[in-house]
Amino acid sequence: MLGRLASQRLREIRQVFRQLPQVSRSFSTALNYHLDSPDNNPDLPWEFTDANKEKAKEIISHYPSNYKQSAVIPLLDLAQQQHGGWLPVSAMNHVAKVIEVAPIRVYEVATFYSMFNRTKVGKYHLLVCGTTPCMIRGSREIEDALLKHLGVKRNEVTKDGLFSVGEMECMGSCVNAPMITVADYSNGSEGYTYNYYEDLTPKKVVEIVEAFRRGEKPPHGTQSPGRINSGPEGGNTTLLGEPKAPPCRDLDAC
Repeated sequence: MLGRLASQRLREIRQVFRQLPQVSRSFSTALNYHLDSPDNNPDLPWEFTDANKEKAKEIISHYPSNYKQSAVIPLLDLAQQQHGGWLPVSAMNHVAKVIEVAPIRVYEVATFYSMFNRTKVGKYHLLVCGTTPCMIRGSREIEDALLKHLGVKRNEVTKDGLFSVGEMECMGSCVNAPMITVADYSNGSEGYTYNYYEDLTPKKVVEIVEAFRRGEKPPHGTQSPGRINSGPEGGNTTLLGEPKAPPCRDLDAC
């Protein structure tokens, strides 16, 4: 009796959550569970395109035949590229079928890594680095400029479906802080790119967004005209020549 009551109550709670607008769920909460929706449920058919089936075979070939499940991360990444930047549950189920594991084994990976998007993102997914060096150099102002210009909140998609703004941790280019990554899903998995835009200002990041809106591909890397890659403005002041070799190969004998 108690079991039936508990089960009925759980169904009522789930029904209430299904009726809530998708945007009312915070991004972190959305990572923790799945609720079926018209565009994201296990009954929707999903499989790799013919071109991506060949890519999937090539990915799997990198692993021993009895460890096909080791390909789960690159296959999920391929599926996300094909599906416009996010992973519906039917795509995860298909990956599970390809590598011959229970779907829960794929769900565990997709929910653990934040680079797998389980809700829709824009064709251009803008990720602002939020780690300490970028924050000190103004990453919050960069994010504020993006959100204000696009008229969205973090992890929302613009009405035209072009842009979304998220946050990610250290991108490993702290010397060029602040920076963003642009995951470009506008041309599917065939044209997918993932580029850094560094040494940003609020004005410059808005210019980059507008360039993408016009269908352009703005130059990635540092946006400071006085720098080359990660070098200092104005050029190098040290290490100007070829490094000297050690006097002998046996350093202990020197």
